[in-house]
This record gives sequence, structure tokens and C-alpha cells, in this order.
Amino acid sequence: MTRLALTDLAAARGRRGLTSVCSAHPLVLRAALRLGRQTGETVLIEATCNQVNHRGGYTGMTPADFAALVRRLAAQEGLPEAQLLLGGDHLGPNPWRDRPAEEALSEAEAMVAAYVAAGFRKIHLDASMGCAGELGALDDATTARRAARLATVAERTARDSGLPAPHYVLGTEVPPPGGADHLLDTVEPTAPGAARRTIEVHREVFAEAGLQEAFARAIALVVQPGVEFGNRNVIHYDPGRAEALNALLREEPRFVFEAHSTDYQGAAPLAALVRGGYAILKVGPEVTFALRETLYALDLIASDLLPGYGERPLMMAMEREMLDAPDNWLRHYGTGTDAHLLRHYSLSDRIRYYWPAPGAQRAVDRLLMALSGQRLPMPLLRQHLPAALPLADQPLDPEALLITRVMDALHPYSAACLQDGTPTPA
Repeated sequence: MTRLALTDLAAARGRRGLTSVCSAHPLVLRAALRLGRQTGETVLIEATCNQVNHRGGYTGMTPADFAALVRRLAAQEGLPEAQLLLGGDHLGPNPWRDRPAEEALSEAEAMVAAYVAAGFRKIHLDASMGCAGELGALDDATTARRAARLATVAERTARDSGLPAPHYVLGTEVPPPGGADHLLDTVEPTAPGAARRTIEVHREVFAEAGLQEAFARAIALVVQPGVEFGNRNVIHYDPGRAEALNALLREEPRFVFEAHSTDYQGAAPLAALVRGGYAILKVGPEVTFALRETLYALDLIASDLLPGYGERPLMMAMEREMLDAPDNWLRHYGTGTDAHLLRHYSLSDRIRYYWPAPGAQRAVDRLLMALSGQRLPMPLLRQHLPAALPLADQPLDPEALLITRVMDALHPYSAACLQDGTPTPA
């Protein structure tokens, strides 16, 4: 199979695409890398500005740390280095937007330099948000000028480091990171005129800054195709509603669209997105939801099967971690009667922020050790984890099961991105 590079996306538009896996969880990363080894596809792993930055982000990792982790896991999974692509998402002042603009942009410059120096080749420039004393959303010209400033740093860093020049993603009209906080009825696709103006303004501003070569490496535009998920429901892609937006690509044949928050869309909408020109499909909470779902099922199985294990100790540990440090969920879930339900089962899966906590790691390790080598009765699997029925009455490898379940969540993305009849390796 011909492996897609970023520069191949426009030519393959409507037939092929790339899945962008946005997660720092090692088991999710292993799943993406293992699936890529099986299919031969390019594996695109992305980190976000809040998750990974030169200050450590909420994961505690710099871009160099994250790149080293992914590359180490790729080597362990037997994925060739040439098959791996690293991207940086929403790189801009967002983590420091409570500071004055100049201070926030200086931090963003340092972050972009760290990403490029660490070998990230796909850079999403996002300077659309206002900083202290500014409006929440900036106009196109200001956004483009700040993006050009960051691109200047990226270009210089690549040149000084002897690295290939990066490719850029422009545009910022995206769903709220991690999903919406309320029940959704509909989401309007980006207006074609707004998307057209985003490209035109960036083209003009980059030219004024002497960044024509950098703009020539802009491969994708972030738009809203009309997809979203909230805490409890999903808005699926409707090609008819996005038809006018999708037609813009005929005017800009060197671009593709990048679709954010495609989590939980399912096979048919994902395939339709790729056919519509959305050649980069972002997924994050759906894969960590699959991980949590499987961990919680195993917690129930161990509670029923093993004397002395306790009554759902993993769930209890996660509840303690979230209540002790509520910043990552409180403003999204509130304190109402359903807050407990949302903490554990929301589609936005904000529990993903808590897996690195020491208490969570201890609880997961205890669960995996307790079930390692255990033979799980078929009726118990039917009750709690029907997808694992083929593993009944066999010695269990819990980690392998977790990776397989995340791979299952990624399979519809892989299938959607391979629509040209190219056979996929077994």
C-alpha cells in the first residue's frame, strides 16, 4: 500500500485520509501504533498546546519528552520510523491567554520552537483567541498576523536545527476542545465565505511577512463540518448541510479540510467526511472512553470474581482523584445530581486527565495484576464485557485486551481513510 505523506493529501482528497490520534496515554499510543503496523498506514500522533508544551503542560511533558515517548513505543511495537508522523495541535497562546498578548505570544513562540526542534512536522497554528484585555475571539487579520509570527519562529527553528521545514494547518473554527458541555440539537457548518476569507487573509499576511514558502506548505484548513459531541449525545455529519462548504475545495485544490471532534461519529459518517474532503480526522476522547470503558468492565469482573478484591476499587479511586482535584471537570459537569454520572461516563471523558495520578496508577496496576492469567468465565464476560467473549476461559492478558479495545475504536477511522480500493495488509 502507498503510504500517505502530508503532501499527498490534496491529490488523494475524497479517497484517502489520515487519522489524527490526540492522546498521551501510553496504551492508546500503543494501540494506534500497533494498528498502523498492521495496516501499513501512516500513524499521525498529535499533542495539544495545553497537554504538552515547553513548560510541561498538564502531562508534565515537553515536546521532546512526548516525541521520545512515542518513538520509544513505536520501536517496541515494530513500527518503522518512516511510518510515524508527529503533529502539534492548537499551537498558540491559549495556555497563557490570561496574560497580556505580548507575554502570551512570547510563550507561544517558545512552545512552537520546542515542537519543531523535537521533530513535529505538522503544525496547527492557532492564534485566534484573545488574551488579557482583548475580545474572546480575534478578527481574521490579527489572527493571521500572530500565526505568521509563530510560523516565522517555526521556519527559523527548522532551518537552524537542520530539520525539514514543517507543514502547516490554518484555521480555528473548531468545536470546544473535548466536546461541548450541554445537550446539542444541531451544529452549523462553517460558512463558505468565512473559510474562504481565512485562506485569503493568511495568504496575504504571510506574503507581507515574506513567508510565501511557508504558506506554500500549508496543507489544510480547520473548519466545522457540522459534527460535535456533548456529554450525552453526538451530532453526526450530514453531507448535504456541508455541501456548500465542501465545494470551496474546488477553488483551493491544494488544501484539504481538517475535522476536529470527529469522536463517536461511526463508520458511515467518517467515510462520508473523507469523501467530502476532510482528509484529517481528529479523535481523542473516544479512544480514552474505550479505554475507561474496558477498565471499568474489568473492575466489575474482578469485583465479582476475586474474593478480597473489593467492590469496584478502581472506580472508587478515580472518584477520589476527581473530587480531590476538580479543576479538569467542575466547570464542564457542574455540581448537580448528575455530576457523578458525568465524571465517570460523559462522552467528553474528562476522566482522561486523571489516569496519570499516582492513586489512579496504583488502582489500575492492582486491577491488571489481579486479573493477569485469570480465566474469565463466559457468563461473566457476557454480563460485563461481551466484546471479549472469544477470550473466555483462557489465561487473560489484561493489557493486551485494553489495547485491542482501543484498536477497535480506531478501526472505523482506518477504514474511512482507505476508500480507494487499496487492500489493507492483514
